[in-house]
Amino acid sequence: MNMGDAVFLFVSTVMVMIMTPGLALFYGGMVKSKNVLSTTMHSYAAMAVISVLWILVGYSLAFGPTWHGLIGSLDWAGLQGVSFEPNPDYSATVPHNLFMMFQLMFAVLTPALISGAFAERMKFSAFLVFMIVWALLVYAPLAHWVWAVGGWIRELGALDFAGGNVVHISSGVAGLVLALFLGKRKDAQLSAPHNLPFTVLGAALLWFGWFGFNVGSALTLNDVALTAFINTNTAAAVAAISWVVCEWIITKKPTMLGAVSGAVAGLVSITPACGFVTPLSAIAIGLLGGAICYFAVFFLKRKFGYDDALDAFGCHGVGGTWGGIATGLFATKSVNSAGADGLFYGDAALLGKQLIAICATYAFVALATFVIIKGISLFMAVRANEEEEVLGLDITMHGEKAYHESL
Repeated sequence: MNMGDAVFLFVSTVMVMIMTPGLALFYGGMVKSKNVLSTTMHSYAAMAVISVLWILVGYSLAFGPTWHGLIGSLDWAGLQGVSFEPNPDYSATVPHNLFMMFQLMFAVLTPALISGAFAERMKFSAFLVFMIVWALLVYAPLAHWVWAVGGWIRELGALDFAGGNVVHISSGVAGLVLALFLGKRKDAQLSAPHNLPFTVLGAALLWFGWFGFNVGSALTLNDVALTAFINTNTAAAVAAISWVVCEWIITKKPTMLGAVSGAVAGLVSITPACGFVTPLSAIAIGLLGGAICYFAVFFLKRKFGYDDALDAFGCHGVGGTWGGIATGLFATKSVNSAGADGLFYGDAALLGKQLIAICATYAFVALATFVIIKGISLFMAVRANEEEEVLGLDITMHGEKAYHESL
């Protein structure tokens, strides 16, 4: 046990926790005023529901003793055997139950990220059922594959330092599937952010919390953690610039929404690579990440006509994919001896492993998400009806308004 490491991971955990309320503000500001509370509710519902589910069975399924590299056993259900004593399989220097709480914050954030794709049109009851089933059948197995001892992607040798596959690709792909299943909003083309300062504040909280997300994944405050710290901030900054430059060239206007969207795209892109690459590589990853996500949001979405309302796939799915590929290009053992050398450091094998992991994640998440939402739709309505959508989900789903006119 190392109390310094324990304090470090505790602080990182609460920093990751603040990302979900930050996301609520980020997403909430981008929808119409009549849907701000319903959109915010998705994030807070994830905080409440997943927190309980993780204690009961989620953590055990994700990190418990492996079953053929595919899923954890129920040995740790109800946190049986998860105590203050460290588990050396994950970290010999921090309490096992602290590691469990750190991982809980990732499990909370992921379904909240998905909600950006179907904002303003999904019934809250259906979202609750979907979130529970998806967390158990998609998130937990995927986390096990990538991070758990014996997980098949981990054993393969693919790298994901802080959640490129587990959090971002999974949430982006799931969001895309739900957006396609639910169909477009009635007035998708007319939708515009109702409160950009909310979104800007949310982005600031996300950027702040992301240091806990990425740096904390080192589990100890060492040279790898500090490199991840530098890389995280650098990629976010460069991607913000990259996104704004793209829109400035194309639309002739640099926007505040573009700046914060670019920062988030950079944070997503660097997440799988942050503990394996140099700061100069982080600049390249952020530069391309901002531009790639910009074109995904403004060209890919229009070309294929799907209504990814708040660009969960455009930023998280596409950014996470680029980050996974970039790890296979830029990773170097000179930064992290526990990692591997990528293509640009003389070994093409890592890139192949990254592509296998990414393709497996896409296929598994897309198929499982479709089966889950299709199954739910057989028993309950999943999309708000036309009247509910016109009146807004705040009043029709939750019986409240965010804003009231003064008397």
